[in-house]
Amino acid sequence: MAWLLVVVAGFLETGFAVCLKLSHGFTRLWPTIAFCVFALGSFGLLTLSLKKLDVGPAYAVWTGIGAAGTAIYGMIFLDDLVSTLKIVSISFVIIGVIGLQLSGSSH
Repeated sequence: MAWLLVVVAGFLETGFAVCLKLSHGFTRLWPTIAFCVFALGSFGLLTLSLKKLDVGPAYAVWTGIGAAGTAIYGMIFLDDLVSTLKIVSISFVIIGVIGLQLSGSSH
């Protein structure tokens, strides 16, 4: 259950990163509000998961999901540059996230 919280928190991190860009420096109301909601949800779920998980792997998975998710979202919806190196690098991040999750670092 704690890993599920980390995964959801990672997706919420993607949401707050995208909304941060869309807020244009917190000058647009709705993306700014969405940023706040996603950020609070992400940090809240990560905090809950850390009651059961080691901080290192949990934080790495959280940031990995957020980074990969944000990069993928940007390429698909925000006209970010798509390159082979970027796709391979994102794949390595995802593989690392899966490896950390499978490492069984809960106590």
